[in-house]
Amino acid sequence: MGKQIIVSDCLHREQARFKLEFDYDSNLIKLLKNTADASWSYTLNAWYINNNLNLLQKLRKELAPLNVGLALTKETQLLLDEKFKSLSEEAEQKINYFIEWMRSKRYSESTIGTYTDALKTFMKFFGDKKIQELNNRDIIVFNNEYILKNRLSPSFQNQVVNGIKLFFRTIENKQIEIESIHRPKRQKLLPNVLSKEEVKLILSAPRNIKHRAMLSLIYSCGLRCGELLNLRPENIDSKRGLVLIKQAKGKKDRIVPLSLKVLELLREYYKTYKPKIWLFEGQNNGTSYSEKSLQSALKQCLNKANINKPVTLHWLRHSYATHLLESGTDLRYIQELLGHSSSKTTEIYTHVSAKSIQTIRSPFDDL
Repeated sequence: MGKQIIVSDCLHREQARFKLEFDYDSNLIKLLKNTADASWSYTLNAWYINNNLNLLQKLRKELAPLNVGLALTKETQLLLDEKFKSLSEEAEQKINYFIEWMRSKRYSESTIGTYTDALKTFMKFFGDKKIQELNNRDIIVFNNEYILKNRLSPSFQNQVVNGIKLFFRTIENKQIEIESIHRPKRQKLLPNVLSKEEVKLILSAPRNIKHRAMLSLIYSCGLRCGELLNLRPENIDSKRGLVLIKQAKGKKDRIVPLSLKVLELLREYYKTYKPKIWLFEGQNNGTSYSEKSLQSALKQCLNKANINKPVTLHWLRHSYATHLLESGTDLRYIQELLGHSSSKTTEIYTHVSAKSIQTIRSPFDDL
């Protein structure tokens, strides 16, 4: 029997993906990169490709001569099977209207795709039952007989809830009570945080001034990767010592303070590279630097700094917030700096801050 690649459905960077798990093989990795534009994720600890059935079929054909097969997990096979089932004409019309409505409200294409796929799965489960007849009891049945029975993830269940709520707010003659729909309990995962010493080692590692400037800006301003790559030279206000972040997550603008040390680093970088459109451009002038290349640069820094943790670019943002909290910055200001809509999102950093925890004396010391 030849090699197998385990394919599973996952959500990565707010987009549906196929996660690929297999024993290390450099030739296989090269084929995946060339054929399916596969990328490595430290968060998933695996390779992944876009969630596209045609891409999966193309990959299967390319792998066959190498005696390598694709083995879909039960969850992934179920979701793909659902895509082949047909919707009623009424459901198709309503969903098309729903898609148009989301586009008119300027929802991102990834969000539209996620909500639409989840909603279709829900409707196909009930076959020819009319949309107007669906009620809250049907949602509970779907959760128990489809999601829980097939051991699908809480995140998928939450996607279905989000899609259903938004969909039934846009149509009339419904029996579903929107506010009565419950969500699965959220997993309480703590953010990954580096020490200041580890951050210093990482930011000191790159010889390339562009990489050093990019990683330093992410940490010093608490930026998301996409926010960094969307920056333009005019977004750096050197006179006021500010960075203007335009249309970030939730289509919100915000400003964050710019470190003087980072400003000097940016000036040095600007003299060398002279970017035209984007603050950080790729090999071709006028094109934005790619996230994949920046992740690769971070990996090189980790190797050079002898840090073996599965650090991602987002760890630098988490570390920024935690270090601010430990230095005494008010949580309300941190919320504004990070661009969080809710203070509850920011409060998670209180659980990983070492400042108050380290003051607690262990009873073991008194033995």
